[in-house]
Amino acid sequence: MIGINGRSHDAQPGPGQCLRTYLREQGGVEVKKGCDAGDCGACSVLVDGVPTHACIYPAVRATGREVTTVAGLGTPENLHPVQQRFLAAAGFQCGFCTAGMIVTASTLQDVDDADLPRVMKGNLCRCTGYRSIRDAIAGTVNTERPAAGEAYGASVAAPAGARVVTGRERYALDEPATDLLHIAVLGSPHPHARIISIDVSRAAAVEGVRLVLTHEDAPDVLFSTARHENRLDDPDDTRVLDPVLRFRGQRVAAVVADSVAIAERARELIEVVYEVLPAVHDPHRARRPGAPLVHGDKDPLTSRIAEPGRNVVAQLHDEHGDVAAGLAAAHARVSGTWQTARVSHAALETHGARAWLADDGSLVVRTSSQVPFLVRTELARILDLPVDRVRVVVGRVGGGFGGKQELIVEDLVALATLRTGRPVQYELSREDQFTIVPCRHPMTVSVELGAAEDGTLTAMHVDVVTDTGAYGNHAPGVMFHGCHESVAVYRCPNKRVDAEAVYTHNLPSGAFRGYGLGQVIFAIESAMDDLARELGLDPIELRRRNVIVPGDPMIVTAIEESDLTYGSYGLDQCLDLVDEALASGRGAEAPPGWDVGSGSALAMIATIPPRGHHSAVRVSVDPTGTYTIDVGTAEFGNGTTTVHVQLVAHELGTTPDRVRVRQSDTATSGYDTGAYGSTGSVVAGKAVQIAAERLRGELLSLAARRLGVATGSCRLGPDGVVGPSSSLAFDELLVDELSADGSHDGTPRSIAFNVHGFRVAVRPATGEVRILQSVQAVDAGVVINPEQLRGQVEGGTAQGIGSALYEEMTLQDGEVLTRTFRDYRVPQMADIPPTEVLFADTVDELGPRGAKSMSEAPYNPVAPALANAIRDAVGTRPYELPMSRDRIWRLLNHDPEGSTP
Repeated sequence: MIGINGRSHDAQPGPGQCLRTYLREQGGVEVKKGCDAGDCGACSVLVDGVPTHACIYPAVRATGREVTTVAGLGTPENLHPVQQRFLAAAGFQCGFCTAGMIVTASTLQDVDDADLPRVMKGNLCRCTGYRSIRDAIAGTVNTERPAAGEAYGASVAAPAGARVVTGRERYALDEPATDLLHIAVLGSPHPHARIISIDVSRAAAVEGVRLVLTHEDAPDVLFSTARHENRLDDPDDTRVLDPVLRFRGQRVAAVVADSVAIAERARELIEVVYEVLPAVHDPHRARRPGAPLVHGDKDPLTSRIAEPGRNVVAQLHDEHGDVAAGLAAAHARVSGTWQTARVSHAALETHGARAWLADDGSLVVRTSSQVPFLVRTELARILDLPVDRVRVVVGRVGGGFGGKQELIVEDLVALATLRTGRPVQYELSREDQFTIVPCRHPMTVSVELGAAEDGTLTAMHVDVVTDTGAYGNHAPGVMFHGCHESVAVYRCPNKRVDAEAVYTHNLPSGAFRGYGLGQVIFAIESAMDDLARELGLDPIELRRRNVIVPGDPMIVTAIEESDLTYGSYGLDQCLDLVDEALASGRGAEAPPGWDVGSGSALAMIATIPPRGHHSAVRVSVDPTGTYTIDVGTAEFGNGTTTVHVQLVAHELGTTPDRVRVRQSDTATSGYDTGAYGSTGSVVAGKAVQIAAERLRGELLSLAARRLGVATGSCRLGPDGVVGPSSSLAFDELLVDELSADGSHDGTPRSIAFNVHGFRVAVRPATGEVRILQSVQAVDAGVVINPEQLRGQVEGGTAQGIGSALYEEMTLQDGEVLTRTFRDYRVPQMADIPPTEVLFADTVDELGPRGAKSMSEAPYNPVAPALANAIRDAVGTRPYELPMSRDRIWRLLNHDPEGSTP
């Protein structure tokens, strides 16, 4: 007998079963899977009052004990004090870590703030940067309840907050299911091989196995796992199951069985004969004559691959002006080559999906995705189904960061369901996330700059090589985007970009926060810092003299995007704010004997992806005065749901608690391209604003006719429409729902700016870097929700610090060696210092009520600002990310492996 939240359960644990899976079998889906290795704390529960990682605690040991999950601490109607604190402090974003975080925090008594990193080290958060979690534990209130019509600009709490902090909010695989089958995949042991024969008979004979899929059973349709509004943006180079294997871990076969254990056992019985083929893992070598070809069999036109005979997916070689002449005329010149690492998104919720057939025979897929409509369209294409016979549903998503702008698991569950007629689920493990899911593109970026004596740029040459791995998902977009705003932000008469995205037999790369900008900005902003030193100028002053200002064309090479415009401009303010903050001396003191330095970097980003991003929204009101937003975009901690509620509450004169959101279901929502590129606020949000304005007009017109007065003399309140001398309650005005539609097509597009500054201390004897001060100024237009925006900036900064100092996926001959969080080093609370967040005062003419997007942008300037601060402290330039302690030590000891000049 095991007690769970005050109730006894007599179900016996299975042999070797961990407490996490046992609790979920009993309906405790608030106990999450983040790692199954005791590293992240998403599964934390209390066992007889002691915080415990349920994923490594044998379920049988809980016999006779009382287990308390976050759901047992309190309910949305009766919150535990710690749950109330997390809600009031906005102590979460995606919320996937929150259940475990609250369970651990509920046991703390009189813990000093300085000791929190130690006692909370077993609980990771990828979204927040931990400041709001510290606030929650301390009881700090960061949210507010605005009056009717005053929600815009207020720190409104997330609408799902009470459900998140009590574990009631449903993520992709949290809904109950019956008759469910499970998938286990056999991965390739080779980085490049051809399947000669495959025998699944022994696996298929295992009791409980319902289906074994190989390439012979899958559609022979080429597609890309990357999803964009225009599917032609990405190369068609992928199959559901392919007889040619191009990276270690690629799908060879899939077993569908009654349980995960049965599927995994049967998987080991599949017999495969491989022809092992030559492999190439270095993108520079991959472009040379004679290198093994990754997709040499593909037609460059139909698959949209630039040069399959050179392993080049996409390329840009173009020039504006005359770079050679500009360099020759320069008073000062600097150059260098910078290297960025593979980085895992490390969203705590792994990829997972479940498919089933509806009563009418249509296919339904519930998945953790940022792009439900794009997944639906591509599934229909792959499986040769009418689009209206495919429905994709997304619950709350446990972190994305671009990693869920892909079709990773949905094709396999959909195919299995169509073949078996049964519901099928496929949930990736944490090891799967590291070894088969696309990561951030590693890049080699060379920069050469020339400037006149006064600091005016005369020439800029940027050369970029990106390793897209075995498949080209997102390769063209990441390459082009990475070279766009990073170069366009500076005025320079002579610019040249040479860039190539290259296939290798490595793990595929994909979309990641910043979409290529972070890698290229790391190099350009480091080179700008070196140029300032060469000229004897202050680095921020050098930037002031060269950045674009309204009226300047945004030039990369000969290509200029026509719909990108200055909706507002706050870069000058951001530079001044960071300059003043660094000069103020705020922050921690350096330990004796450590070298101290400061550095800064800037970033520009388009607020919407190019080539179309669409959203169609409906806003309705019923006779009770409750408003409903139907919107297709997904919520994964980006906060767009809160923004949409605020827009409606403000425009329609009500309070946020009277607005509900139905979202991310292709059967009930209007079309939405997806929640990526920070578009939830400025595309879907703009559509929400338009719909709300139209509904307001209809309500006022209807009431004016009923009251026999002019429309302009009426105003909308929380309980109905108030006229000059009388009013109408909603139940008097409406018999049924009244609704209005709004849409936005994502053009024209504005630009946003971020400037980051650091003051650091470096210990020469060990290479340890300690951040003494961190400040970021952001140009986000009118701030919709100050606390939420602050959290987005802090979260982006924390992720930037992680990839700048700690995070690196290591590969050997194509095999991923970093397979757990403990090896990969996602930053803990102790690793992330507080960041001072400053807002520029701008109003954007394009965004909803003057706002601009700001979810992915804060990440981009962090690494170069930190590198520049380290360079200022130690006098030597780091060229490689991450700038880990060992690399900095080698740099200071003149080890040639410590840098890449």
